[in-house]
Amino acid sequence: MGLNSRFGAGRQARQHGAMEFSEAPVDLDIVRAYRLERLREKLREGDFAGGLFFNQLNTRYATDATNMQVWCAHYETRCVFVCTDGPVVLFDYANHPYLAEDLPGVDEYRTIPSFYFFTVAHRGPDRARIFADQIADLVQKHGGGNRRIAIDHLSMMPTEALRDKQLSLHEGEGLAELARCVKSPEELVLMRKSMDACEQGIREMHDILEPGITENALWAKLHEVNIRMGGEWIETRLLSSGPRTNPWFRECSMRPIEAGDMVSFDTDLVGPYGYCSDISRAWICGAKPTDEQRRLYAKAFEQIEHNIGILGPGRSFRDVTMEAWAIPEEFLSNRYASCMHGVGLADEYPSIKHRADFDAKGYDGVFEPGMVVCVESFIGAEGGREGVKLEEQVIITETGVERMSSYPFETDWL
Repeated sequence: MGLNSRFGAGRQARQHGAMEFSEAPVDLDIVRAYRLERLREKLREGDFAGGLFFNQLNTRYATDATNMQVWCAHYETRCVFVCTDGPVVLFDYANHPYLAEDLPGVDEYRTIPSFYFFTVAHRGPDRARIFADQIADLVQKHGGGNRRIAIDHLSMMPTEALRDKQLSLHEGEGLAELARCVKSPEELVLMRKSMDACEQGIREMHDILEPGITENALWAKLHEVNIRMGGEWIETRLLSSGPRTNPWFRECSMRPIEAGDMVSFDTDLVGPYGYCSDISRAWICGAKPTDEQRRLYAKAFEQIEHNIGILGPGRSFRDVTMEAWAIPEEFLSNRYASCMHGVGLADEYPSIKHRADFDAKGYDGVFEPGMVVCVESFIGAEGGREGVKLEEQVIITETGVERMSSYPFETDWL
């Protein structure tokens, strides 16, 4: 079926999903047009006839259509084909066209001929060929003779079916990440709405933190507030207490939090409008911090503040790595995986490595205005009892940086 494909047209931009029946703080159609054009710019740069995106974040970025995104991430059951010069065709899990109604970037809505094993078992290859026929037909009609397409995520069986149609397949995940990394002013407004939900959840977590509460119960409050305020999901379960804080990356459990315990957490929260708010804080449960807890916290805070201070437009990834806070030897082995990283609909490009890791894992690039960056710290000595996880989210502006998160640090510990 054909859908309205004109942006603007003097109508109220319709919301779908968790924020339906609320009033958006910006014109959502402006956001949608910007994001779709960013994708098409990258497709043109790569000389592609179109892009096929199964990653649900990329599908959301291209269309703003939502439909069971976490569930659909498990299966190849929902995607979008973006013609570089032609229509945008949303292939949905089932025939639910009302879920894309009034989305101006969706020109055509189709039900995908599902080919994943759970739903069709041994009939998968036949179904994959039906899907490949449809993609090949779109390329034939709108590619101008170009048969090159970019693809983000796709398994072997449907990939082979597409190649059997003489389509030239190329890596598309990086293309989409590069499109997503620079946000429009309107996107930044929506990201602040997500941060509002995140910080309200943190405040309510702090209110209920007392000895005896389990890690899971404390973490549940962040989920509850996020959903209540129109958020969507949380990507991880990174909250731990006491001796479980060091080394980092233990997920929350049924452990009762004890008086005097350090409590560290990382939100990884996908909030209103599908944007991620990714900050970390650390507290003490029901007591004043010890000298050792203060020392760890002060080092983590120093790392965050120093590394925010070296960010700015035009700075290279390599230079930021080389000028980043020098991690003391006692904390080096337990360092966080990255020095900082981008964020948008989720954690995304770029990932800035620590100096110790740059030769093996690092890459260069340039910070641009409109990028949103999460600056990371984990401070915990190898063999130490506790660790401190801090993280702050900032915007690269034309003149420097602007903090997107405002929830306070424990500066009275310093």
